[in-house]
Amino acid sequence: MRIVDEEQFGPALPVITYRDIDEVVERANSTHFGLSGSVWGTDAERASRVAARLECGTAWINTHLALSPQQPFGGAKWSGIGVENGTWGLLSFCEPQVIHNARA
Repeated sequence: MRIVDEEQFGPALPVITYRDIDEVVERANSTHFGLSGSVWGTDAERASRVAARLECGTAWINTHLALSPQQPFGGAKWSGIGVENGTWGLLSFCEPQVIHNARA
């Protein structure tokens, strides 16, 4: 279904059944998109391990869209161009130039 296969920004949220965590991670990563994701659960350490396996720019645990100006925010795959916020966001607006002058 399009709501599962394409990048969605609400207000709808698909809920899909699964057999095990490996299936969940495989299905989540089998898309062209990877802006962000969230993992929810009662075992925060397990949720953190699952979040680390997601191919996305930001993965939240038991929350979603918690942003900070000091924290980089950017996507993976086809989601977004570059990074916003933090030092990484600032550097994306910079274009260094090197001038090399050969000694005579």
